[in-house]
Amino acid sequence: MKRILLSILAITIPFLTFAQEEAEKGLDQKIDEAFQPVSDFFSKVIFFEVFSGAPFVIILLVLSAIFFTIYFGFPNIRYFPKAINVVRGKYDDLENHSLGDPNAGVDGDIPDTIRDESKEGEVSHFQALATAVSGTVGNGNIAGVALAIALGGPGATFWMIVCGLLGMSTKFVECTLGVQYRDVGEDGTVYGGPMYYLSKGLKEKGFATLGKIAAVIFAIFCIGGSFGGGNAAQSNQATIVLKELMGLESTGAGTVIGVVLAILVGIIIIGGIKRIASVTEKVVPLMAVMYILACLYIIFSNFSFIDDAIGMIVTEAFNPKAIGVGGLIGVLLVGFKRAAFSNEAGAGSASIAHSAVKTKYSASEGLVALLEPFIDTVVICTMTALVIIIFNSGGAFQYGGDGSGSVLIDGISYEGAGITAQAFAKYIPYSNIFLTIAVVLFAVSTMISWSYYGLQSWKFLFGRGKTADLVYKLLFLTFIVIGAAASMNSIWAFSDAMIFAMVFPNMIGLYFLFPVVKKQLIRYFDAIKASKG
Repeated sequence: MKRILLSILAITIPFLTFAQEEAEKGLDQKIDEAFQPVSDFFSKVIFFEVFSGAPFVIILLVLSAIFFTIYFGFPNIRYFPKAINVVRGKYDDLENHSLGDPNAGVDGDIPDTIRDESKEGEVSHFQALATAVSGTVGNGNIAGVALAIALGGPGATFWMIVCGLLGMSTKFVECTLGVQYRDVGEDGTVYGGPMYYLSKGLKEKGFATLGKIAAVIFAIFCIGGSFGGGNAAQSNQATIVLKELMGLESTGAGTVIGVVLAILVGIIIIGGIKRIASVTEKVVPLMAVMYILACLYIIFSNFSFIDDAIGMIVTEAFNPKAIGVGGLIGVLLVGFKRAAFSNEAGAGSASIAHSAVKTKYSASEGLVALLEPFIDTVVICTMTALVIIIFNSGGAFQYGGDGSGSVLIDGISYEGAGITAQAFAKYIPYSNIFLTIAVVLFAVSTMISWSYYGLQSWKFLFGRGKTADLVYKLLFLTFIVIGAAASMNSIWAFSDAMIFAMVFPNMIGLYFLFPVVKKQLIRYFDAIKASKG
């Protein structure tokens, strides 16, 4: 009998222990554990390595950006002033009828194009830029930069800046194509993006089947990107700072915050691109200016250390013994990966927002779009990096951390936006409230923009009916809750995979169609010259 009882206890005790552990698990942890395998799978598939631990997709992005920069004669530098002028409306008179267009035919008809016969579209150049910037200027600038520096040290900042400058050229190409091949519905609603320039553009080149396949693949990945980087990653970081500000330790707090964010975002995205644009054109400039001013305050409050910080950024970028990520190649890859995630140049997503612009010159919006990576990466990401490097000048944490993005500050583990929050807290009283508001606003603006990107892709695959729209929006809102509940590691791995997966089909379109961009750029410049007499 004693043996039987011991045998029963031997079987039941582990079971009871497991049952107790499961009962103690909060809803957040259960959601995270269910999502982790999905995240790991996609991350391994997308970031396959070719040499020295370098993922092929990063190499493709970098080499493509270099090619477009050289082919178009460094548009990121040469056309920067003209891009500013387009945004501020200097050339708006060109949009009236066919004024200044040397290619205009009788009665203002333009040969070889239907798109350009009238100024079709839904939003202005500034609204399109604001919407697209709101999709890129998000927690990649706050949490992503912190993650890059935690892993790769100050040197990662240098490669983020390089990636941002090169990405301006790629963004110019893809957004010009987005407008050039967009569809305009009977009600004036615009449908654009890589799905359309892949299917329509490649058909023009005699590769209709390839174009259709690439367009479908892109649309699938873009929907995934809208659920991941444009959604779950944003709610994840917003939840981290909200929980810290309010001192929430409940195992279900993340889920509750996610539900509240989902309701807020749901109210906004029901209105479509016009409501999204009306919100982003007000919120994005305001929060970007406030965040930049806060960063500048910290930077200039430590004026004597600025040259040291810049020196560290440059020297550590070429340090073959860089801490945490495997030397020079590791630092470069971390910098490029975080910058590409932040500005999305090469992913094609922003061309969906830019496609909705009111214009008959596709290259005009391409010029506007090249400002995006500059604002997002060269300006805002660099400022965040300087703040964190200045904060760590006294050895607040060890670069490299635990190797997954977390670092110890005063014996407590911080990651992502939490690291940036600690940097702000040292120099600005009550900055935890300010940064929490900034992170939440960045997150919400990014989510509402990405909901539009994902919905456009969803429409491409499943039609433009109201039922299809509702299904997508419900799924999108569900991922807000998942992102808020799951851990940073699993969410960001999935988000990275989905954003970078879009690069593969998008690049097919860019390489087939970049001569079209050249033609449209010449046409636009000719129109400007002709208008000046």
